[in-house]
Amino acid sequence: MSKKIKTPKDSEVTMTELVLPNDTNTLNNLMGGKLMHWMDIVAAIAAQKHSNRIVVTASVDNVSFGKSIALGNVVSLHAKITRAFNSSMEVFIKVEAEDIPSEQKFISNTAYFTFVAVDQTGRPIDVPALKPESSDEKEQYEGALRRRQLRLVLAKRMKPDDATELKSIFNIEKNG
Repeated sequence: MSKKIKTPKDSEVTMTELVLPNDTNTLNNLMGGKLMHWMDIVAAIAAQKHSNRIVVTASVDNVSFGKSIALGNVVSLHAKITRAFNSSMEVFIKVEAEDIPSEQKFISNTAYFTFVAVDQTGRPIDVPALKPESSDEKEQYEGALRRRQLRLVLAKRMKPDDATELKSIFNIEKNG
């Protein structure tokens, strides 16, 4: 049986939230943990749309907080699959904030999350392949294997010598 093939558009999700007092820290800015919670939700929905399965968060890449998001700002979180492996999917999330009265919009941060599709017993299950369409999607697709290998090396689930895509970045050759 051949795997179904989907595009990044098939998994696109936008979630919009209003930053309320209960979401903020003592400086009246959105708490980082709250933003990460929202990012996890939007990414999980994108992964579910791609896989049509229950998904669990496997990893979160570096989340750097750029410009603060203030009380009253509207936050739009955009997520889509960048690559699908066997049972795992890499999801790209872009966070935009908007101060509607001042008409100011900015990108707060971006991140990659990894999800694994599971069956009803919690065991990993295969997901559809992904076919990127735009040049940006193709670039993210190509970079996903390097990011995956880096995640696996850092988690000690892959030996650095086996990370062929990472070696190619640094032109590491075996002496022999």
